[in-house]
Amino acid sequence: MSRGGRDPDTRLKSGKKRTVSSARWLQRQLNDPYVKQAKADGYRSRAAYKLAELDERFGLLKGVQRVVDLGIAPGGWSQVVRARAPAARVVGIDLLPTEPIPGVTIFEMDFMADAAPAALQGALDGPPDLVLSDMAANTVGHKQTDHLRTMGLVETAVDFAISTLAPGGGFVAKVFAGGTDGELLTILKRNFATVKHAKPPASRKDSSEWYVIAQGFKGRAAG
Repeated sequence: MSRGGRDPDTRLKSGKKRTVSSARWLQRQLNDPYVKQAKADGYRSRAAYKLAELDERFGLLKGVQRVVDLGIAPGGWSQVVRARAPAARVVGIDLLPTEPIPGVTIFEMDFMADAAPAALQGALDGPPDLVLSDMAANTVGHKQTDHLRTMGLVETAVDFAISTLAPGGGFVAKVFAGGTDGELLTILKRNFATVKHAKPPASRKDSSEWYVIAQGFKGRAAG
């Protein structure tokens, strides 16, 4: 993505029925260079650049053959996977509907459902080389509660990754300010050769989101 100068602010026409918060969100979207670039590049969301930037830094998609995208909607991350690893088999899951993506199998279901792991594994036809999770729980406005709800999703994603990954595989998940909880970080370090936290440039500066990147899965015997 071009990191050139930002266009002069696009002014938002006033709407009597628009709330202050929604107006601020829309104003930010209109003036966000990543949103504009996503439209130009054909990506469904600005989040695509978060994965692209993490891939450039950590080489996540190099040589991958099977990839799981947890929380796939609206599909930007899987679009990046398809562009950078066109031969890879990609499977995604989300509660929200996701428009079809060529070469991607999509399940519209709850990842926390008992049937979800088997559905994902069945569609992969082999162990994944990379498990991606951009999942976040719906917020209730209470920072500690929101953090705990999202970390519950991360813990489930970690369990899935450790149970399914091929040796040498990788895991990426969205966490929030403070990074990965101590106990979960210990589990990751025990099962992966390297564990790091990163905030890609495409993450908004005022956002508390970070990503944990675990690489070099040691195999199930390590767990």
